[in-house]
Amino acid sequence: MNSADVCILIPTLNEAATIGQLIKDFKAEGFSNILVIDGNSRDKTKEIAEAEGAKVVLQTGKGKGQAMIQAFRLIKSPCVLLIDGDGTELASDAHSLLEPVLEGSADHVVGNRLVNYESGAFTKLNLVGNHLINMLFDLAYGAQLKDILSGYRAFTLESIRELELNKTGFEIETEISVECVLKNQRILEIPITYLPRSEKGATKLNPLKDGLRIGSTIYKLAKVHNPMFYFGILGSFFILAGLFTGTFVVFQWFQGITRIPLSILTTLLIIFGLQMFIFGMLSDLIVSLHRQTLRLIKEQNK
Repeated sequence: MNSADVCILIPTLNEAATIGQLIKDFKAEGFSNILVIDGNSRDKTKEIAEAEGAKVVLQTGKGKGQAMIQAFRLIKSPCVLLIDGDGTELASDAHSLLEPVLEGSADHVVGNRLVNYESGAFTKLNLVGNHLINMLFDLAYGAQLKDILSGYRAFTLESIRELELNKTGFEIETEISVECVLKNQRILEIPITYLPRSEKGATKLNPLKDGLRIGSTIYKLAKVHNPMFYFGILGSFFILAGLFTGTFVVFQWFQGITRIPLSILTTLLIIFGLQMFIFGMLSDLIVSLHRQTLRLIKEQNK
């Protein structure tokens, strides 16, 4: 395969300041199949992209995730390179991301922004949030990916077709990473250069609000991949709450005060917490058996 087999996918929303140069850079790198999925920008993003020779499709819904899901359904090229339209990533890094995919050694390649980023590309809050989210992902899924929130990625079309995506917002990169792990796809990370965002373009990401949504996505999706993690956190919460109220009950009892309702609540909290751990162990067993069955089916179909 060569660059003609690659579709460059660029989700945009009000990126008039950067989209034109980004398309020019990709054409200079030898890529001609460029698809811009635009979220009905209020500036000249659509017009600039079309003037530079890109195919522009208007998003039918809202959110980055919805735009990507819509675009994935339209693409027919064997390989897809996904990049943000804000000019923070370089077209020149495309070849290093695509090489493992084109050679057949990877199904999904993630551009790691956290290795080589320029001053001002991340705020301190962004860096801390990224590291915490990556740690949570590693804990939940056992996949040591360093930058699951990266928007610069390469896929085979086959790997995209396997993904079951539903998130419509900025949680989409997290869902893609989770789905690739669940589908046992071959994932590689390649360091890329990450630049500060253009002063003319405002970020759409809210670090706290979207960070909580991303963390919640990691936790919720763990229910079908690592049930012990999912139910273990719930169980730990209830047991700790029970120990807290229980300590108070015992302390009051030594002072000659009996707290019967609170004692009952303590017992219920601890029992419920233990039940969560039991649910986690049983669910983990079921998931393990399911994976083993799928593995045997795949081996028989080879």
